[in-house]
Parts: sequence; structure tokens; C-alpha cells
Amino acid sequence: MPEHCAPVPLEHAYRLMNHGPTVLVSATHGGCDNVMAAAWACVLDFAPDPKVTVVLDKATRTRELIEASGRFALQLPPRALLRLTVGVGTDSARSVPDKLQRHGVRLFCPPGYDVPLVQGCVGWILCERIPEPHNEQTYDLFIGRVRAAWADERVFRQGRWHLDTAPDELRTLHHVAGGAFIVAGPVVQG
Repeated sequence: MPEHCAPVPLEHAYRLMNHGPTVLVSATHGGCDNVMAAAWACVLDFAPDPKVTVVLDKATRTRELIEASGRFALQLPPRALLRLTVGVGTDSARSVPDKLQRHGVRLFCPPGYDVPLVQGCVGWILCERIPEPHNEQTYDLFIGRVRAAWADERVFRQGRWHLDTAPDELRTLHHVAGGAFIVAGPVVQG
């Protein structure tokens, strides 16, 4: 496990995505790993049975791996991984089979799990696919039951984001269209 990585209790796992970050989706099957970027991911439910959703186009290799394995992970890339995020979101593993190497993606598997996670992220959510064939075929919408979650303690601890004190390179990315992103900024109390 990467340094600064700590488990997140499942009752707080939804908070990792509640602020609408861009995610990296990873999956593996039959010895093939892949990672893609996705902007359309969100929390569907929280404790006691947390769930997330993500939209995965039919043409993606990652979707194929998820359909075959029944497992995937959502990761929260920080500003430091902007180029990697754009690269794995732009290149398809179908046309660029070495895209992970090309974009410097380093993977690890947490103890007890076989889904690859992307090093350098600030949050990781490991999911089991809940098959919903109608939603998947009609809307490209996949539902995942959260099985485990981890976060970088420098920015997420005690069940909350601490982005006010985070170094700029650890702030989460938020896609706003046309290849443009914003990064999470100071917290404003209402």
C-alpha cells in the first residue's frame, strides 16, 4: 500500500466522491489490466450498504473487463496526475494497447483484493458490480457496491476532506468539459 494510505470506514466512503471529482476507473480480467478516466461518477447510496454509479461507454475496454470480472475500482486523481488522467481518458486500450505504460500508470493491489489501483491517487473505492442489464445497455450506467475504501491521510482523514491545508498537487480534479479541469479549493462554511 502507498505511504499515507489509510482505510476509510464504509460509512464514510461516500464522502470520498460527494464533492464530484473526476475518477479513474480500473479493472482486470484474464491477466489484462486497464484504467480509464470518467467524469460521470457519483454516490448512489451510503451506509450501511454504500453504492456508486459510473457511466462507461460500450466501446471501452475497461467496461468489457468489468462485465467479465464483476469488479472495478474508482480512484480520485489529484492535480499531480492531470497528464496521466487526460492520457488514459483520451487513449483507448483498443487502439493503444500499451497506454498504461505510455502514460506512466503504476498499479498496486491492496492486500486481499485483486483489482488494480492507481498509485498517486488520493482516494480509492473498490466495488463489486451490481448487474443491471437494462441500465447498462440503455444508459451505459453501472452500479457498484462499495467493498473497501482508502484515502490519503494528508487530504482525507476522520471521515472528512481537509483540502484547505492540502498541497496544490494533492487537490482533486474536477472536469468541466473541453479538456479543462478545476481543482478543489478552500472549504466555505454555510
